[in-house]
Amino acid sequence: MRKLLTAIALLALSAPLAAEVIGSVSTKFKILGPNDKIVVEAFEDEDIPGVVCYISRAKTGGVSGAVGVAEDTSDASIECTQVGPITLPDAVRDGKQDGEEVFKKRTSLLFKSLQVVRFYDAPRHALVYLSYSDKIIEGSPKNSISAVAIQPWPQQAD
Repeated sequence: MRKLLTAIALLALSAPLAAEVIGSVSTKFKILGPNDKIVVEAFEDEDIPGVVCYISRAKTGGVSGAVGVAEDTSDASIECTQVGPITLPDAVRDGKQDGEEVFKKRTSLLFKSLQVVRFYDAPRHALVYLSYSDKIIEGSPKNSISAVAIQPWPQQAD
């Protein structure tokens, strides 16, 4: 059993990150190890080019944070925006991909993660992104939401 848990931990640690760190600010000084922080990251919705989301999240420091065994709090905020032309895939347009995960970040060694899921609001022609934290046993009611009203995008001159 111990070998299985070790293998799972190594796989989780080696998973590629789908977000680019934009910056961070310290929120609590730690004598040993890095300070607690709020980290701002950006990621693109891979299924819908033209949308970028910025997420801020808590990052636990100290010795446990430095070695990757700390559990981050469920505090996060999200803002998404249109940065280019958007063409919706049919599966998104017809609601078949509502609630699809577009971002996931491990926030503890094994059992907790921060996720972002996407919905399409057809009557308002908008994409809605919901960020929340979950655990294998129980999640957190803390969440954040952002909507992108899909607008025509001007053509660039050649």
